[in-house]
Order: sequence, then C-alpha cells, then structure tokens
Amino acid sequence: MRTAIYPGSFDPVTRGHLDIIKRAAAQFDRLIVCVMVNAEKTGLFTPPERVELLRQVTRELDNVEIDASSALLADYARQRQASCVVKGLRAMSDFEKEFQMAMINRKLNPGLETMFLSARQNYTYLSSSITKELAMYRVPLQDFVPEEIADQVQAKIEAQLSRTVRPTDEEKDG
Repeated sequence: MRTAIYPGSFDPVTRGHLDIIKRAAAQFDRLIVCVMVNAEKTGLFTPPERVELLRQVTRELDNVEIDASSALLADYARQRQASCVVKGLRAMSDFEKEFQMAMINRKLNPGLETMFLSARQNYTYLSSSITKELAMYRVPLQDFVPEEIADQVQAKIEAQLSRTVRPTDEEKDG
C-alpha cells in the first residue's frame, strides 16, 4: 500500500489545501493529512478543531485519513509507514524552503521521498494567513475556504476579534 503524508498547520484549511488533498489522494492508496503541531506557535484554531475542519471537508474522500502530531515529520512518516511527503507549492519562494526540508527529511529517513504539487493558478495567492486577515475585515470567505466551513471560520475570527479589540477612550465616550 502506497501511503503519503500531507503535513501542514491548516489554520484554517483553504480551498488551495483541499485541492492539493484531492490531487494527492488520487496518486496514493492512502493519504494522511496531518496537522503538525508546533508547541511554540498558537494558532487561531486548536489542533483538534483543525482536525475536525479537515474531516468535514474530506468526508467524501475514502482514502484520506486526518491526524495530528507534534513529532518530527521524518519520524512520524516512519511510524505511519509512509513513503512520501506531499507538499504544495505556490511560488518559487515556497520551493526553496520546502526543498531544504525535503533534504533534511531524507537524511533523517532515507526511504522518505517528497512530491511537490504546484498550486493551481487560481490558488497561488491563497494562504491561511491571508484568509484570516480577510475574515478580520468581514470579507465573505466562500472563495477562500471550503464552503461547508466558511461560517465556522468567520465565527471563530469574529469571536477572537471581540475578545481582543477594545474600544478607545473616544469610542467609549462617543
């Protein structure tokens, strides 16, 4: 069985991520989409919330499994018996960093290959960071995240804004 891992933060999962998931799933018997947890970073969504969002948008893909891990990717791949890591590339700047990581992963796990999938042209501008920023300005998210999670993403960002945005003295005295 050919198993691949598509790692990422997926905070939140975008239409570009979902496109890579679908294309990679067509190439492998099993694709593990893994929310990689970095203890030094705090995301908008918790890792379990990201896993749930990914499950919602991949529900119809029979060979896709969703997981989360804080392990080193090369070790996680060995544990899950994966022979390939899938990485999506939007621009040349992505390639430089991802190529370096591919070489490190191969050094740590010699049987682990990396497959780079180019983003479709209509997703090259798209990232989770841009999506969150647009949501802060209340831009409708249906073009940026899968439709079935757009309202959840917008609600999460609005809830965060209501906790962090404090009125100025002028606004209070208004």
